[in-house]
Amino acid sequence: MEENRRNLVDEEAQASLAIWRYLFGFADIAAAKCAIDLKVPEALENHPSSQPMTLAELSSATSASPSHLHRIMRFLVHQGVFKEVPTKDGLATGYTNTPLSRRMMITKRDGKSMAPMLLLESSQEMLAPWLKLSSAISSPVNGLVPPFDAVHGKELWSFAKDNPRHSELINEAMACEARRVVPLVARACHGLFDGVATVVDVGGGTGETMEILVKEFPWIKGINFDLPHVVEVVQVLDNVENVGGDMFDSVPACDAVFIKSVLHDWGDDDCIKILKNCKEALPPKTGKVLIVEPVVGEKKKTMIMEERDEKLEYVRLALDMIMMVHTSTGKERTLKEWDFVIKEAGFARYEVRDIDDVQWVIIAYPS
Repeated sequence: MEENRRNLVDEEAQASLAIWRYLFGFADIAAAKCAIDLKVPEALENHPSSQPMTLAELSSATSASPSHLHRIMRFLVHQGVFKEVPTKDGLATGYTNTPLSRRMMITKRDGKSMAPMLLLESSQEMLAPWLKLSSAISSPVNGLVPPFDAVHGKELWSFAKDNPRHSELINEAMACEARRVVPLVARACHGLFDGVATVVDVGGGTGETMEILVKEFPWIKGINFDLPHVVEVVQVLDNVENVGGDMFDSVPACDAVFIKSVLHDWGDDDCIKILKNCKEALPPKTGKVLIVEPVVGEKKKTMIMEERDEKLEYVRLALDMIMMVHTSTGKERTLKEWDFVIKEAGFARYEVRDIDDVQWVIIAYPS
């Protein structure tokens, strides 16, 4: 009885602190976006002196109000984004980057920066639908209007087509995610590309994924496949052909399909249709589809990985909330749910590879 009472007291104490994160959690996103917009990490990284950068120096470099910048930096230092340390002479303090703040460098294309993703998710167009979430899910099933559609009057992809700036934000966010995760996939799946002559990246956006794959596997001819308005503005890459089309109609013929962060945007029926088109594009005996997506609810079996995996699972579940808000039918899936759509699409078998990331790799085979 006494132990139960102590546990209840502990829970109450924890709750009295945890509730504030739900009241003011948006401050984390807003302050980080401000630092990215001002290019604070770049200013610190490019500071000519080896000394920490003082507030006056940082204010001058970013053209920001010293008093307001001080408050932004105080908050982000407290959150562990930046460090505040004494200058060499000990007469003042200054700021330095951390591994976390370097991941907010919008000018970096090193496979670590997530700044484009943060700018997309913190844009007005993507934030406004969150305020419609409760009204959307409390509507009658037949009358449910997805939050994004309720705010903008059309679904996300139609909106992006009509708004080039938003389309660019999406493409840049997907490109930064490709730079981060595709090298992990390439290392984990190296042997899968042996004997493969052509690979189609379905929903390939700017072509970042194919650029990485053809460098890693130089014998491959890459096809970057996306909607016509997307591929008509992307860069020309060596050994990569940009092809415009609609994955709901057909997928270009190839030896292997690569499809990353696409299927979670769609409900089961649409996923099955896309996967059937992928299957039809492949040679029946040797073809394969590499699906790079989160798998929800798969726990690591070793204790040493438990804390890291809990943090990755948070991201997967948060992405599921994003799918609910920003897409009409999208969702993150459990392995059982992936099993259903893959088999319904007609694939004979599949295997799953854990790459120690938010994303997993599922390889589906026609036979």
